[in-house]
Amino acid sequence: MTEAPLFDGPLFPLADFAIPEGVAHVCAGGETACLRRHEAALLRYLRDKSSGLKGRDAQEAQIERARAGIARLWNTDPGSIGFVSNVAEGVSIVAESLVFQPGDNIVVDANEYPSVAGPFLKRVALRQARGTGVDRFDGLVDARTRVIGVSYVSYLTGERFDLVALRKLADRVGALLIVDFTQASGYLPIEAGIADFAFSACYKWMLGITGVAIAFWNRARQPNWAPVSAGWYSFEPGARGYDTIPPLRADALRFTRGNPAHAPVYVLAEALDYLSTFDMRAVQAHVQGLTTDMLARLQALRIPVLTPADPARHGASVCVPSPRAGDIVRALGEQGVLAWNGQGRVRFSFHGYNTT
Repeated sequence: MTEAPLFDGPLFPLADFAIPEGVAHVCAGGETACLRRHEAALLRYLRDKSSGLKGRDAQEAQIERARAGIARLWNTDPGSIGFVSNVAEGVSIVAESLVFQPGDNIVVDANEYPSVAGPFLKRVALRQARGTGVDRFDGLVDARTRVIGVSYVSYLTGERFDLVALRKLADRVGALLIVDFTQASGYLPIEAGIADFAFSACYKWMLGITGVAIAFWNRARQPNWAPVSAGWYSFEPGARGYDTIPPLRADALRFTRGNPAHAPVYVLAEALDYLSTFDMRAVQAHVQGLTTDMLARLQALRIPVLTPADPARHGASVCVPSPRAGDIVRALGEQGVLAWNGQGRVRFSFHGYNTT
């Protein structure tokens, strides 16, 4: 194994973040540290909310600012970006729009996050890819597969999936590819167009907060898609009356049934502007340098991990299985190391503010 480079200095200036001195914040897979500029963003939202119609215009401007920021980050156009409250809501809107026949199935990894698999559980047969083989989806996908659902990077193990291979697999049988970018967006370069639909929470590596999530609609691949239910914000502005069904918005804001969560959108827009000052390839190199270094150290100590060693197959997290994970994370916290517990493993997740 080639020795990993040591990143003794942070990529992001530490002064930009609300991290107490002496704390190692290595839990980005759960929650990242907040940017200090978020306080001003929230205050700006409160002022705009108190400003009547002029303030609503300002809120709409922040929505477009955030959409443009996501489009930059995901290499797509702003019209392909809408907002939902969380990933599960977005996946549910797509799931509800599909008509399944007896014998149809969807395919997910056995360790897939519930927000991707859950919306389908009572509607269609679920096939689970088990094990760690890179080709474990292949034998499960057939002519009756309607959806392949996948997190680009696994929340449980830190494994990164080959989306190009899954796209080819989906195209072979005419299935949708639905991708959750939550554990990837903000440190990995994203090509949203590989998916038919994609979603992401915003409070992890994208440096936002809870309350809003991204919904991507690939209009080139699925030009005729429409949700089966809508709210006032989903319709074209100015639509009135119900003698005929009001037209849906022509872009991905048809995902958004009511007002987007404006306060989180203000924060997200600020975070995306911050991230835009860094090349995602540099962020990826930084965090994967840290993961590769930690994996090598754990291997030297003969400590087992769930995360693949190959940098092409992992993201920004290192996951260590242990029946004592909760105790370990609490003990680390007492020493100023903020890791994450859950599902019988300790997860260490890095971002640009971390160093060796």
